[in-house]
Amino acid sequence: FLLAVMAYDRYVAICHPLHYTTIMREGLCVLLVAASWIIACDHALLHTLLLVRLSFCANNTVTHFFCDLTVLLKLSCSDTSLNELVIFVEGGMLYSLPLVIVLGSYIHIGTIILRAPSTKRLLKAFSTCGSHLLVVSLYYGTLAGIYFLSSSWDSKDIIASVMY
Repeated sequence: FLLAVMAYDRYVAICHPLHYTTIMREGLCVLLVAASWIIACDHALLHTLLLVRLSFCANNTVTHFFCDLTVLLKLSCSDTSLNELVIFVEGGMLYSLPLVIVLGSYIHIGTIILRAPSTKRLLKAFSTCGSHLLVVSLYYGTLAGIYFLSSSWDSKDIIASVMY
């Protein structure tokens, strides 16, 4: 959600530059960041509580740099169908909503720039949005690869975990 907040900030900065300080006031910024943190903590708590109910039968070694949720589910000897369903449904919502906000912001920025083309405005938009779009594509691409594409090759998961 923090990437969506950043995309909204760029949208306001480029599409409403004269109203930026009145729209992006301190109270709104604090609210948006706090909401991002609360949603992330609730997401982590939900998966932690669902993981606690699982049992692990043998001594297993996690071959990742950190304990990723899908790796822990593979090590469990109990039924993980509820966990997988929650990952797919809740993860899909938490994946798609910020992505829609980010894409919507950048589509609107693109239409504003194309309506009044000027080199200065184009360079400003590219310098403001280019690095953020790169981070968004790396983050969401890796996230999709880890959680939504089934993989049988564990080394690919390790590489994706490092990127994520």
